[in-house]
Amino acid sequence: MVVYFRLLGESLSFALNALRNNKLRTLLSLLGVTIGIFSIIAVLAAVDSLDTKIKNDLSSLDKNTIYLLRFSFGPTDIPQWKREQFPDVTYEEFQYLSRNLNDVDKISFNVFTRDENIKYDTKTVTGVKVAPSTDQYQGIRGFEFSEGRFFNESESNSGTPVIIIGHEVAQGLFGDSDPIGKKVRLYGQRFTVIGVLKKQGASAFGDTNDNTVAFPVNFLRRLYGDNSKSLTPAIMIKPAKGVDMEAFKGELSQKLRNFRGMKPGEIDNFFVNVFSGFTDIIDGIVGGLKIGGWIISGFSLIVGGFGIANIMFVSVKERTNLIGIQKALGAKNRFILFQFLFEAVILSLIGGLVGLFLVWMIALIMTNVLDFEFILSFNNIVLGTTVAGVIGLLSGIIPAVIASRLDPVEAIRTGM
Repeated sequence: MVVYFRLLGESLSFALNALRNNKLRTLLSLLGVTIGIFSIIAVLAAVDSLDTKIKNDLSSLDKNTIYLLRFSFGPTDIPQWKREQFPDVTYEEFQYLSRNLNDVDKISFNVFTRDENIKYDTKTVTGVKVAPSTDQYQGIRGFEFSEGRFFNESESNSGTPVIIIGHEVAQGLFGDSDPIGKKVRLYGQRFTVIGVLKKQGASAFGDTNDNTVAFPVNFLRRLYGDNSKSLTPAIMIKPAKGVDMEAFKGELSQKLRNFRGMKPGEIDNFFVNVFSGFTDIIDGIVGGLKIGGWIISGFSLIVGGFGIANIMFVSVKERTNLIGIQKALGAKNRFILFQFLFEAVILSLIGGLVGLFLVWMIALIMTNVLDFEFILSFNNIVLGTTVAGVIGLLSGIIPAVIASRLDPVEAIRTGM
């Protein structure tokens, strides 16, 4: 065993000396592997960072959360002309489902609408996302408050003009002063601030709770009615834990069909969108991006591998005389083999580590400059190092075998 360790040590020493004695050639050989490893790990790190950001942004929502409305979140076989005839869900349907649907944890009636401006005295915050909803929306979204509270059932039912504001809205209107109890203007009406949401930061989708306000949907219904073209109503449902989702969706569809008086054989004129289906679409996109990154970066790695192989063939030819002398003095074939294999692997590993270092530097800069955490995970570091080592091994195996099989007499004569 000691003999093998000495063999490995001497082979490593020969390889390092060869790399030091040919600095320019070593540098040029590094470039291909460096670019390849940089490309792969940069793409994987960016995709992983985006995936982590998306999942963190969506973590407040249960994967079984259902959006019931006239639109589908994914592809559907129903033609567009027919979907355009589907009616919106109504507040009466929400009330009916609230009373009659089993295994419901939380249920909320929401309205999606355009962004608005909100004012306090002379200050105005523009492009604010409004979230008109009922009181159980808080339990579905899992809002966290820096101060105050969400509106209760009584305020929700009566459409009391109370409002919850995001962190950016609070900063824009009130600065460091306490917003609770202050009156703001929205839709030309006065709302009393009863809660401020904790700072969230930018999400992967570009939206954030920081520039969102929430208030009772019945206030908006009283203001605009239920037939405004600018409003898209939806019913959000969070099923009880452990429920059979297929059975729950079947019951939900049947109860809504009964309420609408639909006949057997008629297709549903609504869509039951389960949130997990949306996350599955995202996972598919993320997987596609990773595969694309591997394909594109693979070409760089192939070029880098051929570069190392070419350098190793040159190295074998230059050191033919030395190989002959080593063999004449008793060096075994495996010693010569390991010597050149180590040289190729070390060369590739150095290139890989340089590529990883560049990714780490860029990740550090982007994290500090952008409001986005760019993550270089331990798994990607291990992956990059492993790929670099494998490329070096594959690139150096043929030159190393050729070198190890040289006849000592012929090698010395050729070298002379």
